[in-house]
Amino acid sequence: MEKEMTGADRRKKLILLMRESEQPLSGTQLGQVTGVSRQVVVQDIALLRTEGYPIVSTAKGYLLNEPKCATRVLKVCHTNEQVEEELTTIVDLGGTVLNVMVNHRVYGRVEAALNIRNRRDVQGFLNDLRTGKSVPLLNVTSGYHFHKISAESEEVLDEIEHALQKKGFLAEVMPYEQETHA
Repeated sequence: MEKEMTGADRRKKLILLMRESEQPLSGTQLGQVTGVSRQVVVQDIALLRTEGYPIVSTAKGYLLNEPKCATRVLKVCHTNEQVEEELTTIVDLGGTVLNVMVNHRVYGRVEAALNIRNRRDVQGFLNDLRTGKSVPLLNVTSGYHFHKISAESEEVLDEIEHALQKKGFLAEVMPYEQETHA
């Protein structure tokens, strides 16, 4: 018997389907692929929009209105005091920090959308941390975490990766992590 998809997994699948499609996808189509009703898809789309995904509704269905770009997952390690340096390095070179992920030994994979595109977003994120809204996920894994980063080209991603390496922020991806973060 196949395990039912969680809401978070279903929303990830919706984003993936919209990213891969050249045409709008109807709520009915998305529901059939994910095994839920059209109404559940409508609710998921609303949740994804609140997370910052630029989803457009058309007469023929839903589109993800983001420019086609290159993405890469990088494993990094640093202190709380270096969060700003890490994020500004990425955005100053033209990258967007799409998310943060950690592999916790008890809780498993924990992931949160960030969508940090510029220094203003960096400052907003840091302000949320300073005011006690939350603490960085890196604290639960001794500084180790992953970021999915997007940029307009692979060359820009190479430049970002090189800059993070030069600052000592890049960490080695372990063999067991290769498939879960690819």
